Amino acid sequence: MKKKGEFRVRVIYADTDAMGIVYHANYIKWFEVGRAELMREVGIVYSELEAAGYNLPVTKMGCHYLLPARYDDVLVIETEITSIKRASVRFDYVIRDEKKEQILAEGFTLHPFTNNEGKIVRVPHYILDKINEATKGDL
Repeated sequence: MKKKGEFRVRVIYADTDAMGIVYHANYIKWFEVGRAELMREVGIVYSELEAAGYNLPVTKMGCHYLLPARYDDVLVIETEITSIKRASVRFDYVIRDEKKEQILAEGFTLHPFTNNEGKIVRVPHYILDKINEATKGDL
């Protein structure tokens, strides 16, 4: 079993473009919301990770847009930790309508662990332990 989180967000007017649909870059922002909240659920607060001298930059991402979202829609962001390697973690995302009947977008982000100088480092043991505990060691 992989660790999965589910979070809701309402589309505000500023999230839409001239056609009245959500501007494509906002899905990436919602991926970050899902990622940050899932990490928090696992016991990893990003600001504490930074204070300990670690960062998780995005080095690869993808998004497949399937259906448009519009102003005032409530979206469900499903976020999953799908792999953790020696120095990186991958998150997968599915954004659905409020009733979870349709997939609007799906994607992924890949994050190496880096130190404050930007050098890639191994995943800290305490982070690995928290993720393994949350995923029951399935990654």
